[in-house]
Amino acid sequence: MTTMFRKILVSAGAAGALLLPVAAFAADKPKIDSGDTAWMLTSTALVLMMTIPGLALFYGGMVRKKNVLATIVQSFAITCLVSVLWMVLGYSLAFTTGSTVLGGLSRVFMAGLTVDGVSDLAKTIPETVYMCFQLTFAIITPALIAGAFAERMKFSAMMWVMALWSLLVYAPIAHWVWGGGFLGDWGVLDFAGGTVVHINAGVAGLVCALVLGKRKGFGVENMAPHNLVLSMIGASLLWVGWFGFNAGSASAANGSAGMAMAVTQFATAAAALAWMFAEWMTRGKPSVLGVISGAVAGLVAITPASGFVTPAGSLAIGIVAGLVCFWGATGLKHAMGYDDSLDAFGVHGIGGFVGAILTGVFAVEAIGGDGKKGLIDGNAGQVLTQLWGCLVCMAWCAVATFVILKLIDALIGLRVTSEEEVEGLDINLHGETVH
Repeated sequence: MTTMFRKILVSAGAAGALLLPVAAFAADKPKIDSGDTAWMLTSTALVLMMTIPGLALFYGGMVRKKNVLATIVQSFAITCLVSVLWMVLGYSLAFTTGSTVLGGLSRVFMAGLTVDGVSDLAKTIPETVYMCFQLTFAIITPALIAGAFAERMKFSAMMWVMALWSLLVYAPIAHWVWGGGFLGDWGVLDFAGGTVVHINAGVAGLVCALVLGKRKGFGVENMAPHNLVLSMIGASLLWVGWFGFNAGSASAANGSAGMAMAVTQFATAAAALAWMFAEWMTRGKPSVLGVISGAVAGLVAITPASGFVTPAGSLAIGIVAGLVCFWGATGLKHAMGYDDSLDAFGVHGIGGFVGAILTGVFAVEAIGGDGKKGLIDGNAGQVLTQLWGCLVCMAWCAVATFVILKLIDALIGLRVTSEEEVEGLDINLHGETVH
């Protein structure tokens, strides 16, 4: 009995020793959190809503009636196009391990994506959810650009430009800032897309406006919005969806997400009021277009700062953004003479730049975490770091966008004919009209 008992003990000990690595592996394996996952699924839906129908309606209401369908369908078509490109290549280039300039190819065609796998960038949610969340950012960024060249670009050219731009401009810059690239290593702070989304889209929009030239009759004909009710609905959907955009960028249902939501609300309201009062004082009346444009300017400016600033800081950012973007969409545009149809650069480019720089001013370590602080918290150098990050993104975006536009122009042409532009893009490009 004694001999047999010893054998049993030895066998049990051996089995235990064999199980130790398995237990250690199980302990090291990231645990998916159901609360974080639920919030990120919700955030993904909210951000997708920002493009369709939010941005589609916001832009569609601001163009002339003869171009409303052509404008709305751009947002829808870009959503479909970028989704497929993200699956094939975009996500891998932006968010997998590679160099500090570009990600790798480990997720081409979503190879290796599993049900319970996680990304190193968001360890408490499935990688499928993280991938889809980042996809919604990749969708809205090129869709924002379309506001700058509204009412004059060929639909076929638009599809080619957006396809190349999403892979050659958006994916690399997303990797530089968020995916393990050199701007992140430099310490550039961009919580939810001030550089990656808004400066990127705004600068690309300005380049598009300059390359395509002005709309026929610009400055002479009446080009007032045909339906500001649509634009108001679109702006409201953008505001609500932006909580997913900013608070979702915490990648968890936690205090950071809660603070990001709070500062987003305060900055947006402050910017809308600042634009409204600036317009009221200079033009005699507060317009509907002005107040909703101011709200979007505030949403843009708080985006990079939303995970780093206090409510007081967000209020200051909102006020500055509302005033500066009002100037950008009115005084600067008129002084320079370019035709940025729906103020993609005036709101997103300038607003993104203002927000990125002011992140370097108002970021506080108590909100952002270790080392993530700005001027008012004793780190004046963060302002310069933010500036360098902005300039790098602007330079690559401007050069690459220009090259893409010139290439597509040489191959198939960028602009509709004068006759098509006068008659309207709806009937000529899509064979449909709004009654």
